Amino acid sequence: MSGEAVLIPDDRAFSNFKNECNSADGWTLTYNKSGISVWIQILEEEKSLHKIKCQMVCKDVPTETMYDVLHDTEYRRKWDSNVIETFDIGKLTVNADVGYYSWKCPKPLKNRDVITLRSWLPMGRDYIIMNYSVKHAKYPPKKDMVRAVSIQTGYLIQSNGPNTCTLTYLAQVDPRGSLPKWVVNKSSQFLAPKAMKKINKACLKYPEWKQRHSPGYKPWLYPEQNQLASIPMSELSVQHAESLENIDESSLSEAKDERGEGSDEEGAN
Repeated sequence: MSGEAVLIPDDRAFSNFKNECNSADGWTLTYNKSGISVWIQILEEEKSLHKIKCQMVCKDVPTETMYDVLHDTEYRRKWDSNVIETFDIGKLTVNADVGYYSWKCPKPLKNRDVITLRSWLPMGRDYIIMNYSVKHAKYPPKKDMVRAVSIQTGYLIQSNGPNTCTLTYLAQVDPRGSLPKWVVNKSSQFLAPKAMKKINKACLKYPEWKQRHSPGYKPWLYPEQNQLASIPMSELSVQHAESLENIDESSLSEAKDERGEGSDEEGAN
């Protein structure tokens, strides 16, 4: 365990995140179609370390619905076809918790997972959810996964009116490994836009789904509903990339069955 203390983001951290979501400085536009824009910043070429920012205008989706969908772990298992496993580990405060998430990577890359401290804050009619990687002794890296590091990842949901919002996704993740160039290109040209479309589609289906699945249960809005056990901050430390195994996947070619766009019709029943 490293000795670095884990901090719960304060109002300044949320403001800084919002400013970066809305800033154009240093970003290169790589995709702009159908109301979805994607920008990247290459930070360290040889490490495949980059930032990605995606923005989408969602018509017929109120900010409150988008906020619920991004929080609802049970619903994510239904609509997010990339998820392998996701669960909450414990709570820290009324607006911060710790959770586990693992996801499928494009073949033949190894799949990744993270342990993150997630925090959220309503700001007027806007909402922010953001996270960064932490370590917990009970959840060490797995043999069949690569433990990635979220340096800072999150969502900004901004209201455009009663039934429309703009979603911005900002991520700086160290994938722990030297990735081939096609991965970065694919993430900005195909994977990120597809993920945004999936979120939009999930939002349209959520009100009906939620009516059939504990409609009043929203612990992210009503902290008194949260049944998670509290985690002492002393059990957590900041997860630094340097302490994790680094693998070289830079020479891997994209699997043929991954090249097609595939179906975008994931169920959310």
